[in-house]
Amino acid sequence: MIPVHSSDICSQGSIIIRKCLVRLIGMNRACDCTECFIDGRGEISQTRRPLRDNEVGEWILLDGTPATCTNIALHNLFPGQIDLVISGPNYGRNTSSAFSLSSGTIGAALSACLSLTRSIALSFGTFHHPSPAEYIPPAIELSVSIIEKLWNGWGKDPNGIRNGEVDLYNVNLPMVAQLLEKPGLEVAWTQIWRNNYGSLFKEKKFDNHAEDIGKAGPDAPPPSLTSESNTPPVHSDDNGLVFQFSPQIQQLVNPDITTLPYGTDAWAIHQSKASVTPLRSAFAEPGLESFCLITENLEGHQLAMGRIFAL
Repeated sequence: MIPVHSSDICSQGSIIIRKCLVRLIGMNRACDCTECFIDGRGEISQTRRPLRDNEVGEWILLDGTPATCTNIALHNLFPGQIDLVISGPNYGRNTSSAFSLSSGTIGAALSACLSLTRSIALSFGTFHHPSPAEYIPPAIELSVSIIEKLWNGWGKDPNGIRNGEVDLYNVNLPMVAQLLEKPGLEVAWTQIWRNNYGSLFKEKKFDNHAEDIGKAGPDAPPPSLTSESNTPPVHSDDNGLVFQFSPQIQQLVNPDITTLPYGTDAWAIHQSKASVTPLRSAFAEPGLESFCLITENLEGHQLAMGRIFAL
């Protein structure tokens, strides 16, 4: 069973999960075409019941963060029944450290990994607003092919927390015209582009008038990089001090491609390649050379974990 976290779960997410079930476990189906499985229509019930004839599965919708939903699915709804968690597809890239560390999509995959379950985060990087509808079917097909390849040949990591294998994968597909061409997008192994960001908020005077709330966030570029975000303030006090989410991410969304390090996820999607990035469920740690201050004169063999930090 493969739970999918998606803002569009009744269309793209449901198609991906069905195609994965068909390819990975050979689930019988009457039809596997996009048109017959795109709207996700079905009976809505407030309580669980057995599947009826011609029903292919049960969707359980939870009101919570992606990581919360993953943990509940793994430990409360379907304990011991889930082999793979696919988080996505997210509409918006989750490349580079600036986006990835803010990503709920990757957060759900990390939640699964920490519960010792294989997981893949999947994102569609938007380069046109909106992305043409004809890009979606080939993006779905490529996503399923990548997921199938990863599942059947899951990589090794001696320091992985689950039987010495890779903890999780982060997959990004650029939504570009090359999806429509033959043979389609190339797929590259990548590492995360280690970048940074600046101001994410701006000060705004307190306003009691109702506003339309935007949904832009660090892991999904807003529709207009120059327009002001109307997301709710993150802090307000009696003096009327308000900070509004208004990220300055132009250099992250449209970087100078000549500065992108070869082999990184950002480099890949800006070269119209899909990226596959193996990850660990841990903050990155430097090598043993970091176990020493510049005021200490130690040889390599003297550096080791557990060495006393002398005050």
